Amino acid sequence: MPLSTQELIAALDTPISIPIVPFVNLEIDYEGHRKNIDYLMDNNHLEGGRPRVICLAGTSLIHHIGLDDQVRLMEETARNMAGRGGVLIAGIPPNPISDAGEVVEAQSRLTNRPDAFLLMPVTGVCDPEGIYQTFMAFAEKYGSAHGARFLYYMRQSDQISVAARLVNESPHFVAVKVGTSEADVPPLVSAVKKENGAVIWGIGDRATGAARLGTKGHTSGINVVFAKASDEINNAHRRGDFARAAEVEQQISALEDIRFRNGRTYNYSAVVEALKLGGWNDVEGGEGGPFNPRVPPAVAAEVKQAIDGILSYH
Repeated sequence: MPLSTQELIAALDTPISIPIVPFVNLEIDYEGHRKNIDYLMDNNHLEGGRPRVICLAGTSLIHHIGLDDQVRLMEETARNMAGRGGVLIAGIPPNPISDAGEVVEAQSRLTNRPDAFLLMPVTGVCDPEGIYQTFMAFAEKYGSAHGARFLYYMRQSDQISVAARLVNESPHFVAVKVGTSEADVPPLVSAVKKENGAVIWGIGDRATGAARLGTKGHTSGINVVFAKASDEINNAHRRGDFARAAEVEQQISALEDIRFRNGRTYNYSAVVEALKLGGWNDVEGGEGGPFNPRVPPAVAAEVKQAIDGILSYH
């Protein structure tokens, strides 16, 4: 039975895993992807029996995956998660918006469909009011027809009021993912009515500052490597033990620094390198993806040093 909207909102107070999708010869390695999903589902360290939440979005390279593969990727992910108590969110690049609609429609018809859709930032010229008008109409169309629920990924500070309006005014929007800065958290938390949706930190596992300001949950690009670390950070947030969360954050900070360097140059490839260097058999890093080759040797050495002290979190 599908989650109710309130159950979905509650489930988002968690580390939302955004695993890399592995590639071989620039083609999706579906077997390797299933292995990574198995790792995430089999290594759930969340307290209280909470479900694993997985989102295939930016760090997964969803922007560089064709429409048919987007649908197949979600179909195989959902099938792999079926009956295991997980929650699945599909990242949707909205350029052009007509293609996004086709993908939402196709994925909504799957036997095991996503629980929600994350609408990614629009590229190219746009106006915040246009974001509001277009996404309100989009959510109404596909929410009414297919029961689709949406999260909005906010990457521009001038969209705070727009993001809040989407959640407050549309029954189909359940959350905003903050991709700007901690400075934008207080006004957004204040504007979004708690009964309508959640405000989620969207810039990695160093989420304690945002959690203190009122965010619920955070997205994690390293959860597919170090599930115990991401899970423990969120467990600590929910206990109000921000000192423990900050301690774990400090341990994974060197890897996060590499990922977010120079405008997130190694956001994907540093995770691939960590998967390779760990030598584990239960995950797959692949050979590098479109526009995202393996990191240079000097950066690989940095990744090795960054993960040497946190291998036990795998």
